[in-house]
Amino acid sequence: MKWVTREKVKVDRVACPWLIKRFIDPEAELLFVPADEVLEVAEREGAISYDAKGRGQYDHREGKCTFEVLIEEHGLDDPALRLLADIVHGADTADRDYTPQSPGLRAIAQGFHYLGIPDEERLAHGFAIYDALYAWCQHATRNT
Repeated sequence: MKWVTREKVKVDRVACPWLIKRFIDPEAELLFVPADEVLEVAEREGAISYDAKGRGQYDHREGKCTFEVLIEEHGLDDPALRLLADIVHGADTADRDYTPQSPGLRAIAQGFHYLGIPDEERLAHGFAIYDALYAWCQHATRNT
């Protein structure tokens, strides 16, 4: 399946592709386009739109970021993913201090933005960061 979102990815638009590839659709083809083209490309390509500023199939809802919405809608019942969702929530929403880790994740995402590297490179680095953060979350939830 194809999944499409806005280009110039940051927190949620790195977290969501990581979640999609790791837990929802390992064969997903990820597309990144200008914000005003997301819905057009989704329709043309038969793609699922996400994190498209209130216009995507999956988007921020009821105070939740798109990452949280995807976890909920796909019934991913994993305490480590729930903890990771809390971290992403704080990094991606106005609840900046939602978890102690949220500001650090936001700073990393902003750093990649300031480097101006292409989305594909941001994802490659970001996936490694989310893999490590998920491993930390697994350890943290096993030991509580």
